[in-house]
Amino acid sequence: MCVWNPQKIALDVPGNLTDASTIVDTARAIDQIRGAPTDVSDTPPGRPQAPTMVTALDGVIMLSNISNSNSTNVPNGVGRRDSSDYELVFEGVVEKDAPIEGTAYLTYTLVSNSSYEDGLAECLDFCTNTDGCVFCNLYYELRNPLLDLQKSNLKCVVFGDVHTADEKTDYWNRQLSVQPNETISIVNSSGYASLASTELAAPEGYELVFGPISAANNAPGYMGFAFLDKYDESACAKLCDLREPDLVGGACKFFNIWRAVVYGKPKTYTCAMYYAPTDASTAENAGQGSLSVTLSRGYRRISHIADGGFEEYTCANDDGFCFDEKAPGWVGTSPAGGNDDATVFHYAPYAHMGASVGLLGCAFGRDPYPGTLTPAMLGKLLPGREYVVQFFHSSAYSGQELEGPSFVEVLWNGKVAGSVHVGYSPWRYFEFTVKALGGGNDTLQFKGGMAPAYDFIDDVYLFLLS
Repeated sequence: MCVWNPQKIALDVPGNLTDASTIVDTARAIDQIRGAPTDVSDTPPGRPQAPTMVTALDGVIMLSNISNSNSTNVPNGVGRRDSSDYELVFEGVVEKDAPIEGTAYLTYTLVSNSSYEDGLAECLDFCTNTDGCVFCNLYYELRNPLLDLQKSNLKCVVFGDVHTADEKTDYWNRQLSVQPNETISIVNSSGYASLASTELAAPEGYELVFGPISAANNAPGYMGFAFLDKYDESACAKLCDLREPDLVGGACKFFNIWRAVVYGKPKTYTCAMYYAPTDASTAENAGQGSLSVTLSRGYRRISHIADGGFEEYTCANDDGFCFDEKAPGWVGTSPAGGNDDATVFHYAPYAHMGASVGLLGCAFGRDPYPGTLTPAMLGKLLPGREYVVQFFHSSAYSGQELEGPSFVEVLWNGKVAGSVHVGYSPWRYFEFTVKALGGGNDTLQFKGGMAPAYDFIDDVYLFLLS
């Protein structure tokens, strides 16, 4: 018979608070300012916007596509608009004006120059029909022979962020290689911003926890950050999905996306990732010096297993040690002849995180049969979609020799989706991919343990794969 002892197998989880200083230092060093190209032969008008790019990762400035992105466009939840849904941000001047060069540049087109009013209507329509567009800059670009071939010199440039006249550049005096003796002239550069609602739809597989607010998270479970070239919550979700699991905390389960504004001008778009979900209570960073945090939103990855950490199970007598075959959200079963072969323990020293944990193997050590722990209910799953089962496992309780035959099988709809055969092992992270039947027909089970070889499982999640 096994005698449960007070040995500690739980991890000491480090704080891993957000590295705000590195984020700010990188923001000050990076340049994400762009505008429409002058040489339209290289980049013709009307091209689709480029996919969202990573411009820095964990403090290293770079430029990289977000691989396997769901879309090359930037969804922002803004519905279709008409001209009345825009407001004038700044008016143009008739000579020696300049275009906007700012963050979140999307694309550009040429519009009718029969009149400025006709061109403006076309430009606003172009912004309306460009995913992610909230601002357009309309101006004449004179003495550019490359535009003569396009039969218009009225340029419409669209952005995923609102800009001001302070962000006009002085490149109106630049020269073209095809016209070295004459400079381009910019006139009537005006800016229009959308008045439509900017409520964002949560990325697939995530839910909005807070925002928008003017403070970023300073929270434990921090995994790193990326800068994006535009405010794109779907791209941030993809980065969270693809982030390498943390050895202590596992996969990314929460992200905080926010915009940095420096001296009133948009500067960067930060995607900070965490393995521990948090909320607005940890949003303590309003910025540093000239940098201010704006449009901060927090999104939690949706798990389709209720209480994967077993934390809803507590002791009625409040003595900090108890176990049972049935716990909120979980059911343990034993094979014929077995008893208490799958249980939920409330005892912090045995848990990976928190105070409760699942155990496979007879709790009393009276039989060597494997038990089965089953979530009482799975969330609504999408037919034919892939999901990932993630959990931590430990088989360190009984020592090197006795834990030799320990094992765990992950059963999905009655079939083995993955197995763990590691003998004696401290807490380790595992994940297996499964495909959903949907319609409430899916089942997940964890089968294992052969007392005195005990298998603990904790922090179980079922996430949709994008």
